[in-house]
Amino acid sequence: MPKSATAGQGTKHARASNGGKGTWKLRLYIAGQTSRSLAAIDNLRRICADHLDERYEIEVVDLVKNPGLARRDQVLAIPTLVRQIPAPAKKIIGDLSNVERVLVGLDVVKVKPEASAR
Repeated sequence: MPKSATAGQGTKHARASNGGKGTWKLRLYIAGQTSRSLAAIDNLRRICADHLDERYEIEVVDLVKNPGLARRDQVLAIPTLVRQIPAPAKKIIGDLSNVERVLVGLDVVKVKPEASAR
């Protein structure tokens, strides 16, 4: 079961590292409990559970509660997912409903050559 902690910066949901392969550190910026924000949280949890083999940590930052934290990762739109580790940092904007786009954007999977030739 994931650990949850509430802090001034957001909520973290930690998963155990898997065999020294490294832990993905993801930060999701949302704005309150809107349907779009809740969808992004649910979609991210599902994607991580299905594709990151319990090697991830998610921090959810609610900009309604802490608007100044948007400057940390230069967030201009919400929801925004920021992959902090592994480097380099990457950003994905939206509710994360397009699983393939999220996986490619996070470099979990590579773009297939025939798909990129279109």
